[in-house]
Amino acid sequence: MKNFEKWNEVKSKLHNKKTKIVIPKEREVYWASIGVNIGHEQDGKGDIFSRPVLVLKKYNQHIFFGIPLSTQLREGSFFFEFLLNGEKRNALIVQGRLLDTKRLENRIGMINREDFDRLKNKLKELMGV
Repeated sequence: MKNFEKWNEVKSKLHNKKTKIVIPKEREVYWASIGVNIGHEQDGKGDIFSRPVLVLKKYNQHIFFGIPLSTQLREGSFFFEFLLNGEKRNALIVQGRLLDTKRLENRIGMINREDFDRLKNKLKELMGV
Protein backbone atom coordinates (compact mmCIF):
# COMPACT_ATOMS: atom_id res chain seq x y z
CA MET A 1 0.00 0.00 0.00
CA LYS A 2 1.30 3.43 -0.89
CA ASN A 3 2.13 5.67 2.06
CA PHE A 4 0.88 9.08 0.90
CA GLU A 5 0.82 10.45 4.47
CA LYS A 6 4.55 9.77 5.01
CA TRP A 7 5.36 11.23 1.57
CA ASN A 8 3.43 14.40 2.45
CA GLU A 9 5.65 14.81 5.56
CA VAL A 10 8.82 14.36 3.48
CA LYS A 11 7.49 16.67 0.75
CA SER A 12 6.78 19.41 3.29
CA LYS A 13 10.35 19.16 4.63
CA LEU A 14 11.76 19.33 1.10
CA HIS A 15 9.65 22.37 0.28
CA ASN A 16 10.94 24.19 3.37
CA LYS A 17 14.54 23.08 2.85
CA LYS A 18 16.95 25.88 3.84
CA THR A 19 20.27 24.24 2.94
CA LYS A 20 22.27 25.24 -0.10
CA ILE A 21 20.39 24.36 -3.26
CA VAL A 22 22.11 21.93 -5.62
CA ILE A 23 22.42 23.37 -9.13
CA PRO A 24 22.65 20.36 -11.45
CA LYS A 25 24.23 20.10 -14.86
CA GLU A 26 22.77 18.23 -17.81
CA ARG A 27 23.95 14.57 -17.98
CA GLU A 28 24.42 14.35 -14.20
CA VAL A 29 22.66 11.70 -12.12
CA TYR A 30 21.46 12.39 -8.58
CA TRP A 31 19.50 10.64 -5.90
CA ALA A 32 16.25 12.58 -5.87
CA SER A 33 13.13 12.40 -3.73
CA ILE A 34 10.45 11.80 -6.34
CA GLY A 35 7.79 10.68 -3.92
CA VAL A 36 4.79 8.42 -3.89
CA ASN A 37 2.86 8.83 -7.10
CA ILE A 38 -0.46 7.83 -8.61
CA GLY A 39 -1.14 4.54 -10.41
CA HIS A 40 1.69 3.46 -12.67
CA GLU A 41 3.82 6.58 -12.22
CA GLN A 42 7.31 5.76 -10.94
CA ASP A 43 7.73 6.02 -7.16
CA GLY A 44 10.79 6.70 -5.07
CA LYS A 45 11.92 4.23 -2.41
CA GLY A 46 13.12 4.32 1.19
CA ASP A 47 12.57 6.90 3.91
CA ILE A 48 12.77 9.89 1.55
CA PHE A 49 11.12 8.19 -1.45
CA SER A 50 14.18 8.61 -3.66
CA ARG A 51 15.67 7.03 -6.74
CA PRO A 52 18.39 7.98 -9.23
CA VAL A 53 17.33 10.68 -11.69
CA LEU A 54 19.16 11.82 -14.83
CA VAL A 55 19.18 15.56 -15.48
CA LEU A 56 18.07 15.82 -19.10
CA LYS A 57 17.58 19.58 -19.29
CA LYS A 58 18.30 22.32 -16.75
CA TYR A 59 16.03 25.35 -17.17
CA ASN A 60 17.30 27.53 -14.31
CA GLN A 61 18.78 27.13 -10.84
CA HIS A 62 15.49 25.75 -9.49
CA ILE A 63 13.87 23.67 -12.25
CA PHE A 64 15.05 20.81 -14.45
CA PHE A 65 13.60 17.99 -16.53
CA GLY A 66 14.61 14.66 -15.02
CA ILE A 67 14.26 11.04 -16.04
CA PRO A 68 14.06 8.39 -13.31
CA LEU A 69 16.48 5.48 -13.55
CA SER A 70 16.25 1.83 -12.61
CA THR A 71 18.63 -1.12 -12.30
CA GLN A 72 15.79 -3.34 -13.59
CA LEU A 73 16.67 -3.77 -17.25
CA ARG A 74 13.81 -3.73 -19.74
CA GLU A 75 13.65 -3.44 -23.50
CA GLY A 76 11.34 -1.36 -25.63
CA SER A 77 10.77 2.16 -26.82
CA PHE A 78 10.04 3.44 -23.28
CA PHE A 79 13.48 2.46 -21.93
CA PHE A 80 17.11 3.32 -22.61
CA GLU A 81 19.96 1.16 -21.29
CA PHE A 82 23.37 2.64 -20.50
CA LEU A 83 26.33 2.25 -18.13
CA LEU A 84 26.71 4.48 -15.08
CA ASN A 85 29.78 3.96 -12.92
CA GLY A 86 30.23 0.52 -14.55
CA GLU A 87 26.67 -0.60 -13.73
CA LYS A 88 23.86 -1.11 -16.25
CA ARG A 89 20.97 1.30 -15.77
CA ASN A 90 17.69 1.85 -17.50
CA ALA A 91 16.32 5.33 -18.12
CA LEU A 92 12.52 5.20 -17.79
CA ILE A 93 12.01 7.67 -20.65
CA VAL A 94 8.23 8.03 -20.46
CA GLN A 95 8.42 8.73 -16.72
CA GLY A 96 10.41 11.95 -17.27
CA ARG A 97 9.06 15.12 -15.69
CA LEU A 98 9.77 18.61 -14.44
CA LEU A 99 11.39 18.62 -10.98
CA ASP A 100 12.55 21.21 -8.47
CA THR A 101 16.21 21.10 -7.41
CA LYS A 102 15.07 20.92 -3.75
CA ARG A 103 14.37 17.23 -4.47
CA LEU A 104 18.06 16.50 -5.16
CA GLU A 105 20.22 14.76 -2.58
CA ASN A 106 23.67 13.68 -3.77
CA ARG A 107 25.32 13.35 -7.17
CA ILE A 108 26.16 9.77 -8.10
CA GLY A 109 27.63 10.15 -11.57
CA MET A 110 27.33 11.42 -15.10
CA ILE A 111 26.17 9.69 -18.28
CA ASN A 112 28.69 9.87 -21.13
CA ARG A 113 28.01 12.29 -23.99
CA GLU A 114 27.39 9.60 -26.64
CA ASP A 115 24.77 7.78 -24.55
CA PHE A 116 23.17 11.10 -23.57
CA ASP A 117 22.79 12.11 -27.23
CA ARG A 118 21.34 8.68 -28.10
CA LEU A 119 18.87 8.96 -25.21
CA LYS A 120 17.74 12.43 -26.37
CA ASN A 121 17.20 11.10 -29.89
CA LYS A 122 15.18 8.16 -28.56
CA LEU A 123 13.05 10.56 -26.51
CA LYS A 124 12.42 12.75 -29.58
CA GLU A 125 11.34 9.67 -31.58
CA LEU A 126 9.07 8.52 -28.75
CA MET A 127 7.46 11.96 -28.42
CA GLY A 128 7.13 12.39 -32.18
CA VAL A 129 9.02 15.71 -32.25
